[in-house]
Amino acid sequence: MMIHAYPEIYLSKAQATLGDAFDYSINTCLIPGSEFIDMFSVSSFSKRFEKGEPAILAGKSGIELAIEILFEITGKRFETEPRIQDGCSNEYWIGWATCYYQWYSDRSFIDIFNVLSFGDLERMYYTLHEADITKFVDIANDKMQEYYKETNLKRIRSYFGCTQAELAKRSGVSLRSIQMYEQRRKDINRAEAETLYRISKILGCGMEDLLEKPINRC
Repeated sequence: MMIHAYPEIYLSKAQATLGDAFDYSINTCLIPGSEFIDMFSVSSFSKRFEKGEPAILAGKSGIELAIEILFEITGKRFETEPRIQDGCSNEYWIGWATCYYQWYSDRSFIDIFNVLSFGDLERMYYTLHEADITKFVDIANDKMQEYYKETNLKRIRSYFGCTQAELAKRSGVSLRSIQMYEQRRKDINRAEAETLYRISKILGCGMEDLLEKPINRC
């Protein structure tokens, strides 16, 4: 079962809020798209989105959110009238779609935008904005898997300085299982809690740190 970032009841409002924030910041405040992505990613508001705070997901308008993000990062108040437009802009779609993918994948916005630049997302808009959102998810997942080639287990084990054989011996988890988890031939997200506990205890990390976020389809 896929673990999402927060309850789905907030998703639609969160998407609209972030879409409006992107549109207002880029088209009204004239912040370049790549710069606003960086601002949002490092702001406290992206973390609060990821944690699923209702006050952020559903308690603010997109314009209010944008103004607070820009003030936090730049120290300046951008309070101008939004432009009048017909339909949704490509900037709105970028915020809307990446909000969905963050909810779906439970990845951080920093990780997402590290792989998908503003230019990449603009190009995706022209072919995907009228398509089902699952098509965007599939493409984003493929790009994530290509970029983050190592599994979390391999990355953490290597950083810890432990071989697969040593980890198997100390954790009691079979060497074959560890190899298959690292090769993605066996889904660590479906591992038993006891297996995750044994591995995480040896590597000094949380059980959730071993999980992959996500490449599997719903």
